[in-house]
Amino acid sequence: MSLQEQFSLDMTAARVGADVLWVASDDHAAAFRFSPAQVLGVPANANTRPSRRLPILKRAVDLAVAIPALLFCAPLLAVLAAIVRLDAGGPVFFRQTRLGLGGKPFDIFKFRTMTVMENGESVVQAKANDARVTRSGKWLRATSLDELPQLLNVIAGDMSLVGPRPHACAHDRHYGGLIGNYALRQDVKPGITGWGQIHGHRGETPTVDAMRARVDLDIFYARNASLALDLAILARTPFAVLAGRNAH
Repeated sequence: MSLQEQFSLDMTAARVGADVLWVASDDHAAAFRFSPAQVLGVPANANTRPSRRLPILKRAVDLAVAIPALLFCAPLLAVLAAIVRLDAGGPVFFRQTRLGLGGKPFDIFKFRTMTVMENGESVVQAKANDARVTRSGKWLRATSLDELPQLLNVIAGDMSLVGPRPHACAHDRHYGGLIGNYALRQDVKPGITGWGQIHGHRGETPTVDAMRARVDLDIFYARNASLALDLAILARTPFAVLAGRNAH
């Protein structure tokens, strides 16, 4: 049996209640059977939706963390804004329309790291050694400091601290037509960090298989979301950032 065939069987098993932890490479998705309780100390609920109280609890945690974090980081944000302006000129912030919970559009905020401001029918993903990335943008993207303005999105309620990373609308349309269960990742709010990101799924998705592997991780989170899982993801995020995997 091929890897892809085994992967399909394990995907089917996951949807009917099997405990599956998804681990994927850049080009191939592989499923390995674990109990998530053994890995993160949280239960797997692959065949159930999160508790109805979870959005309320997550919102309380988001505000309790994001507001103090924004105030604490205000001096750093001012310094980063000055660096972006001096290095690249033009706008300090990058705004792009993305889809959130239930496909609701919102404008995401980031520090500008590229010479282009794409937000339409065609959005080209950043890749390694991309000539469009500015000098300051290279280390902002490598350290994920360009994502700090999304604390504003969290406070506004369009995003959560933890959830699937929102993609450009053009990419949602493209991959939504190629990956059958793609829209399931929008069953929860998008996040600044997520299950996919701590497993190295950042940056470019050069193949459909690479995006499918990321989407599988996002759907796993959507089906198993809990405060315990969120805290585990938040705890592992700094290590994922320091590892710098696929950060470009």
